[in-house]
Amino acid sequence: MKADVIKLDGGTAGSVELDEALFGLEPRTDILHRVVRWQRNNAQQGTHKVKTRKETSYSTKKIYRQKGTGGARHGDRNAPIFRKGGVYKGPVPRSHGHELTKKFRKLGLRHALSAKAKAGELVILENAETEGKTSALAKQVKDLGWKRALVIDGAEVNDGFARAARNLETVDVLPSMGANVYDILKSDTLVITKAGVEALEARLK
Repeated sequence: MKADVIKLDGGTAGSVELDEALFGLEPRTDILHRVVRWQRNNAQQGTHKVKTRKETSYSTKKIYRQKGTGGARHGDRNAPIFRKGGVYKGPVPRSHGHELTKKFRKLGLRHALSAKAKAGELVILENAETEGKTSALAKQVKDLGWKRALVIDGAEVNDGFARAARNLETVDVLPSMGANVYDILKSDTLVITKAGVEALEARLK
């Protein structure tokens, strides 16, 4: 499939042939959902922790005698039934991550790219190179009408462009190896340079 190529100043720069296996699939939400869940679960810290019965600071002495009080029988004040007692089966530090095969992760990336292409939210850029001025890049982005844009470059991101985009809240920049399903779907406009297209095609073959 053919796609028009533009420059940062809005001018045209010909066209490029996109691989149907990457940009022409019928997007499947079940595949995208599984890959996004895998990403978000792996990113979760899992540092949540509560004090168990043996970690609270009360005495372990029986609070009153077993019989004759007219009240329920109890042991010490650390029991979960009491206020500030230990928590029963509460959260403990653990990993929330789970396995997902490399083949399936690549498939998810292909479907994410295809979803953006089908929605008309894919832009092919000749190159992402600038002098490093944030104000100049901000004006170009505004003129192009990009909102919450993700720019995917080749193997390395141009230093000037990365520096200029650093203070722009609506622009994220990634090298081709950093391209992932979650960030692609989260963006309103997916911008891929010609070098990025080549790198992605090589990576996902």
